[in-house]
Amino acid sequence: MLSKTPPMGWNSWNTFGNDICEKVVLETADAMVKTGLKDAGYEYVVIDDCWSKRERDENGRIVADPDKFPHGMKFVADYVHSLGLKFGMYSCAGILTCGQYPGSFDHEYLDARMFAEFGVDFLKYDFCFKPDHVPGPLLYRRMGMALKASGREILFSACNWGSDNVETWIRSTGAHMYRSTGDINDSFKSMGDIAVSQIGKLAYSGVGCFNDIDMLVCGMGNVGNVAAGGMTDKEYLFHFALWCAMQSPLMIGCDVRSMSEATRATLTNKELIRIDQDEEARPFYPINGKPVGSALVGFKHLSGGEYLLGAFNFADSPVNPWTLTTNMYDIGLTANSGFGLRLTDVITGEDAGVRQGSMFIPLKAHDFRLYRGSLVSL
Repeated sequence: MLSKTPPMGWNSWNTFGNDICEKVVLETADAMVKTGLKDAGYEYVVIDDCWSKRERDENGRIVADPDKFPHGMKFVADYVHSLGLKFGMYSCAGILTCGQYPGSFDHEYLDARMFAEFGVDFLKYDFCFKPDHVPGPLLYRRMGMALKASGREILFSACNWGSDNVETWIRSTGAHMYRSTGDINDSFKSMGDIAVSQIGKLAYSGVGCFNDIDMLVCGMGNVGNVAAGGMTDKEYLFHFALWCAMQSPLMIGCDVRSMSEATRATLTNKELIRIDQDEEARPFYPINGKPVGSALVGFKHLSGGEYLLGAFNFADSPVNPWTLTTNMYDIGLTANSGFGLRLTDVITGEDAGVRQGSMFIPLKAHDFRLYRGSLVSL
């Protein structure tokens, strides 16, 4: 079964956009092995939009741009596979892709067979230039069937930006993950707005089909296709921790060939990845039903009888510590239960003690805390 846990990999769009090429992809695959990303669980190397010529050939097939990919896509796929990684590509449910290259509308079965011939393991499927009279759900169901008929197991990554209440029907298409947001950019505000917009939709995400709250911008440093001011290393850690708490697919967007040690440490954080890859895939829900002011305090059940408690402060001010109050009553732990919640700080590994009643969490602007917990008898 594909997508038992959220898929992990790298996608070319955030950094390279239209400037994707064979050299970048091969060097990125090498870097994923050498930097430990592969060992950390990142397995997909995905080429996004702008990889093809502007027109289909005389047989109706999409053709790789020979200037960008002189050896063709089968060559690239074979190289990626030789490193023990998996290879992904991009198409679109519309007549054209978002970059105005040939889309797969009315060519779904032909294109799916072509991707299978290349050795593709992952297909990102966008939503630009869709004919207005054709329902979006139908087009994703059509490609889902085409991929099943291709003769190769291909992870189906639907990307319709949250249109048409996608979370309510996307499982019916055979998709394994689905974009539920607009495009992220490399700024704290964009990251925070996207995350908060998905809080009420996380319950639809689960084993076999995960809510993709967009690609990671960790480590981009205001460089690349979606540069918009950038973030500090601490803010990138906030971003990564939040994506893991919400159990989003983890698709790296920075240039891993030149990433800093701080970025590598964030992206390979074993405890955070362990949370993201938790086999039960329970939703991270706000304890008070919604964010309180600029703060999100959330809780989720983990496998093995453990729990996750997290607090994230999206506010730009105050700069002084702001104490968030969490009542254990609101997560289901009553005063007369006979139990307390033993907490361990996920980032530092420090024992945060046994909590019952209330917990006070001091947080500065753009700061967070994550605790792994287990019930203990009192």
